[in-house]
Amino acid sequence: MDFRGIPLRTIGPGTQPEEMDGRTLSYIDMPKDMWTYKQPQMLEPATLSHLAGAKETMLWLKDALAGYGQSSESQLANLTALDADSRDVVNQILGEGEVSITCSGPPRACTQESVLAGVWRTLYFDQDDQLAYDLLEVADVPHYVRSHENLDREIKVSQANTPADVTNALPILVELESHRRQYSNDRQSKVINLSLLPLADADLEFLDEQLGHGPVDILSRSYGKCQVSATLVPNVWWVRYYNSMGILILNTLEVVDVPQVACAAPEDLRDSALRLDEILAPYQSEVA
Repeated sequence: MDFRGIPLRTIGPGTQPEEMDGRTLSYIDMPKDMWTYKQPQMLEPATLSHLAGAKETMLWLKDALAGYGQSSESQLANLTALDADSRDVVNQILGEGEVSITCSGPPRACTQESVLAGVWRTLYFDQDDQLAYDLLEVADVPHYVRSHENLDREIKVSQANTPADVTNALPILVELESHRRQYSNDRQSKVINLSLLPLADADLEFLDEQLGHGPVDILSRSYGKCQVSATLVPNVWWVRYYNSMGILILNTLEVVDVPQVACAAPEDLRDSALRLDEILAPYQSEVA
């Protein structure tokens, strides 16, 4: 057989005929960052033998998680005076979870959820940006997130002060103000799905201008991310959901004390109590 007589055909980009409509084949982007659970670094049991601060912190955390179901109030422990070695051990055991929170004040604070849902580590800073307090908290959400004493803006709707290119934002503001007033009476949360409404960029910019940017920002990272931002209007939050490629897939305004997506569920807190027991099992002789 003479192989030289067999015609050769190349394959790959540029070898296929172009589509009649001029379109080219394209692929969707691959997912980017994704938060995954990381088991806290396991320490040698002897590590805790001389660290009274770390042992006391873990004992407090066990009791706080075990008793949290009996009370909805936050459980707080002040770790500001913890010695450096004990602090390092506590940091390694708690690790970092998927939710982080910043508060521009007052008070100025930065919070990181641990790998145990509902267990929060909050650093408070003074006016000179120096660390003032280091708190460990057991709660569905840090207690300061529900503080709205400094938010007093009202939603004011006026056609006279509305730019000409803003067409659909005013009815949303009217509805928000109605929900906000009703929420103060019946505490029933409301959600306005902006993704389903015909809103131009000018409408969204006008909504942002009227509602303002409040002191609290929450970021939840998982398969994609969720950004929760307080507005300057009490109990009104802007919630944006992004997929793993960073594309906005859901844009909502919520009337509630704190959006549920930012809160640890009761079953999550119960699970955290069990997981903490598993983490501390090798150290039972030391943490007792």
